[in-house]
Amino acid sequence: MKSRTALAFLTILFVLFLDQWLKIWVKTHMVLGDSITITDWFQIYFTENKGMAFGMEIGGKGTYWGKLFLSLFRVVACVLLGIYIYRLIQRKDRPLLIFSIAMVWAGAFGNIIDSLFYGLLFSDSYHTVATFMPEDGGYAGFLHGHVVDMLYFPLIEGTFPDWLPVWGGQPFIFFRPIFNLADAAISIGVILLIIKQKTFFGQKSKVDENVAEEVVTPEEPENPAPVISND
Repeated sequence: MKSRTALAFLTILFVLFLDQWLKIWVKTHMVLGDSITITDWFQIYFTENKGMAFGMEIGGKGTYWGKLFLSLFRVVACVLLGIYIYRLIQRKDRPLLIFSIAMVWAGAFGNIIDSLFYGLLFSDSYHTVATFMPEDGGYAGFLHGHVVDMLYFPLIEGTFPDWLPVWGGQPFIFFRPIFNLADAAISIGVILLIIKQKTFFGQKSKVDENVAEEVVTPEEPENPAPVISND
């Protein structure tokens, strides 16, 4: 049990540290829209979003209630996932399953930190580098911070053929979405769950197997005592 607890704790700590370190560095060193070219197919490109992973939003851009709902949903999801991880550890489930769920939890919580606190802790990043704890207050209220994204992988650039309906002749880029380390952690955890779903969920859990082994069927005695009748 201790080793599984350490696995979950260290996984979460490692992901959160790297995710927040990179986000804070980008936030305090770059202006929105700035990019640093690492290779032809990888850039650090600073952008922010008010929505889910990979820049997806709900309720339309700038929607107050959509952002509030998303932030609260993330908090509830993290609480439920945390309870699930605790139960997996208690029943000594497979370490890889615990690692996968911990990756998802760490990624979700990493983006929750942005939503909860970044609006209070930083000034906005439009046309200037953000400052930490500005005197005039942050750029947004509690639960309304923007998630910092920066990882951009334009692996393939080209043009759709002219004969293709709708998109013919238009340029395309793969992979276009800009994301962060928290999003990557969630994706890795989900991919592991999909790949190993039969191992994780298609068989009896280890705790069920252990319980089955502990159940002993009483044996019949070899020489049962004779039944004496009063007749």
